[in-house]
Amino acid sequence: MDGNGGIMVSAATGAMNSLLAKLAALLEEDYQMQKGMKREVVFLKDELSSMNALLQRLADAETLDPQTKEWRSQVREMTYDIEDCVDEYLRQLNHGRTQRQSQSAGIMGFIHGYVQKVKDMVAQHDIAEQIQQLKARIVQASNRRKRYKLDSSVNFNSNSKSLVPIDRRLPALYAELDSLVGIDGPSEDIIKLVDDGEKRMKVLSIVGSGGSGKTTLANQVYQKIGDKFDCKAFVSVSQNPDMGMVFRTILYQVKKDEVDRIRSGDKEQVINELRGFLKNQRYFIVIDDIWSTQEWKTIKCSLLENNCGSRILMTTRICTVAKSCSSPCHDLVYELRMLNEDDSKRLFFRRIFGSEDKCPHQLKDISIEIVRKCGGLPLAIISMASLLTTKSYARAEWFKVSDSIGSGLEKNSDVEEMNMILSLSYYDLPHHLRTCLLYLSMFPEDYIIERDCLVRRWVAEGFIKVNGGRTLEEEGECYFNELINRSMMQPVHIQYDGTVYSCRVHDMILDLIISKAMEENFVTIFTDRKQMIVSKDKVHRLSIVNHGQENVALYSRVTTHVRSLNIFRYCEQMPPLSNFPALRMLDLDGNENLESCYLEDVGKLFQLSYLRIKASNISLPEQICELQCLVTLDLLNCIGISKLPASIVKLRHLKWLLVNRVELPDGIGNMQALEFLSLMVVDYSTSISSLQELGTLTKLRTLGLDWRINDFHKEKVTYADIFSSSLGKLSSSNLQYLTLISPWSLDFLLDSWSSPPHLLQRLQITGWYLSKIPVWMASLADLTYLDIEVKVRQETLQILGNFPALQFLNLHSNAASNTERWLTVSNNGFRCLQKLKFVHWMNLMFEEGAMTMLETLEFQIIAHEARDGCGFDPPDLGISNLSALRKLVVDIYCECARVEEVEALEAAIRIAADSASDYFQLEAPLGRHTQGLLRLL
Repeated sequence: MDGNGGIMVSAATGAMNSLLAKLAALLEEDYQMQKGMKREVVFLKDELSSMNALLQRLADAETLDPQTKEWRSQVREMTYDIEDCVDEYLRQLNHGRTQRQSQSAGIMGFIHGYVQKVKDMVAQHDIAEQIQQLKARIVQASNRRKRYKLDSSVNFNSNSKSLVPIDRRLPALYAELDSLVGIDGPSEDIIKLVDDGEKRMKVLSIVGSGGSGKTTLANQVYQKIGDKFDCKAFVSVSQNPDMGMVFRTILYQVKKDEVDRIRSGDKEQVINELRGFLKNQRYFIVIDDIWSTQEWKTIKCSLLENNCGSRILMTTRICTVAKSCSSPCHDLVYELRMLNEDDSKRLFFRRIFGSEDKCPHQLKDISIEIVRKCGGLPLAIISMASLLTTKSYARAEWFKVSDSIGSGLEKNSDVEEMNMILSLSYYDLPHHLRTCLLYLSMFPEDYIIERDCLVRRWVAEGFIKVNGGRTLEEEGECYFNELINRSMMQPVHIQYDGTVYSCRVHDMILDLIISKAMEENFVTIFTDRKQMIVSKDKVHRLSIVNHGQENVALYSRVTTHVRSLNIFRYCEQMPPLSNFPALRMLDLDGNENLESCYLEDVGKLFQLSYLRIKASNISLPEQICELQCLVTLDLLNCIGISKLPASIVKLRHLKWLLVNRVELPDGIGNMQALEFLSLMVVDYSTSISSLQELGTLTKLRTLGLDWRINDFHKEKVTYADIFSSSLGKLSSSNLQYLTLISPWSLDFLLDSWSSPPHLLQRLQITGWYLSKIPVWMASLADLTYLDIEVKVRQETLQILGNFPALQFLNLHSNAASNTERWLTVSNNGFRCLQKLKFVHWMNLMFEEGAMTMLETLEFQIIAHEARDGCGFDPPDLGISNLSALRKLVVDIYCECARVEEVEALEAAIRIAADSASDYFQLEAPLGRHTQGLLRLL
């Protein structure tokens, strides 16, 4: 049995564990409860503990009869109701205790104390009545349990799992999947249809079922021929598109313009700008996942038919949509077929064993049978293979998996049968991972989910259990990695070290988990196209994805018990926050119309532990200090907030404060629970005491500062000394990630940090070129990531090469003279470096055996500086000596340079790259970009 010990909230047991912990706290701590109330609390705790044991056992049952399933549902609902009641009771008790402790002496203090005691008695009487009603429900549930003999009527199976680290083969697996497994033939077919030399605009549609590889195929074509066009874009539409965002995404990708400027324009303005830009351009645009002809007509009005040989490639699941969108020629609808037997086996065996010849002999026949039952659908094959990677090589286990699949796909391939296969992977998850996966139904289709944000939400919901010496956030990352490894989530952004930074949920898996989440009354979703309302009376987690005015009345009926609220699009008719008294998690995502007045009641959400706001031109109320349960405050995407309420420092339990260039508040030392603080501004409005108090935040693991103390102010030395002192204090505690951004000199840090942070793993110092590498950096043995602007000399490379754990280096160079533009990377440093990005490239000579782990090399050259520094004679950069190199990216900034100079520089770089062609593949031909940038890949 997997069990739910340590998890506060889960899909299997509801809020049971959280409730039991609070009942225990009521009995153990010094609360002044009436004697009768204490007896009731003891009864609740004992009876619920017994029910909890059965709930956890029921979670392991393969099937439940309707009677048992209904009992389980009623008990879970009851746990939420009782916890709401207990939370209100605890709040009143704590408030009363605080009032008594703050009473003044004398007659007035006596009067206030007496009044408070009366209030406490009234509150306890009200709560006592509610407890009696809840007690009656518990007794009824207990009687039904005995009457129907639920403890003995269910068969249980034990199936425990252990977490594993993230699969480091993910980047290679996905690359091989795109280019090798059954995709080359279709890719070449489509390229012939797209790249036929005809001048009139053409629209080609790829049609296929969910999970058949339409997006993968479209992306393969896009990567192969996109750079042959003047401009290109790849945009996902999905079922409920924000058409304004679709147009902005296309405009940004084809024009590479300023994000903030494009974001601020209205839809009509963006369409007009897009049409104007595409007028004389030969463009290639991929529109992924179209669901209706109306959406296509709306998009098409922005894409000009200019007879320049432009091409549009779209994907859809629906044949009628494909035919209506494509150019009037049946040959321009490409039906994507399932993988053939050989490609299916190749994909399956590669995911599990690496290749077919590595499959154990005893598993060969059953493996082929499982592949056959997957029916050639790539998503089904990957899902089953991922499930089997967690099994032993015992034939019995593999036969059990095969028998569970049934023979549905032999007859047809509808969504219901696809869900049957995906359900096998779902039910094979440990219970805590099932809960975390179901929670992803809160997000819309094609939503890019950031790992760190998701993990903080899981923590706020109580889904993460304590495990050994890891923090809840670290344990949550393990959950995330496990779901990635099992192919239940798809990686989107993969970092240099193989870490997945963000993910999305495949449409087919999303359909599955939405149905499961609603079946368990775990999540309720509102959209403008359809209202997905559970049959239950109460809603616990509400996601408003894309609503219309007609849904507002429905929202108002379900607010009382909502614990988690996601609003992806705000409207003025939304119920006020005061209507959500049980709210623990609030995420206002992408709400451009959100106004500050909507947040006026946020201080009444006493249980709120997570608040994230993504909006423009809002401010937080001073009442934010009432949120004494708040752990995470994420304002990273709040454009316009430059100052926090003064009362923010009263949030004694806040651990995560994410902001974007906000003033460091006075009294920051009161926030002793802080672990993450970024990005704060330090300027001359910042008090000296705040800088001093910064050094007292001993739990701080991440710190980001925007240093705006200029070099000419008379108090700079004072600020610099105090800041250095605070950094010294933090270095002896838990600091692991440090970001310092400044337009002014940070050279005062070169020698002043007497006790450097021995735990530091990531360091960014940008905005100002340091004159040299700080002395104290030499002791950073755990540093894996470094982003630094510095005057690079030969000794600079020697110092950087000695970092034993460095994996990523983003080096902004500023050479003192042209003679120092020729530097040598020897073979005795940078042993762990995997990615090097060099801004303002100076000619590096790589010796044989240099950077043996380097897979990605990116550098940027300013053409006129290269002309002045070293001319254009083709240098031998020694790139062929980089034995692990797989990717080379070169950016040439062409401003202030003549065309022939840029072409000569390009030729020189290509000669150097061609000499290493046996080691890596140039990923695309030359592409020209706006703003004086030319990119070579």
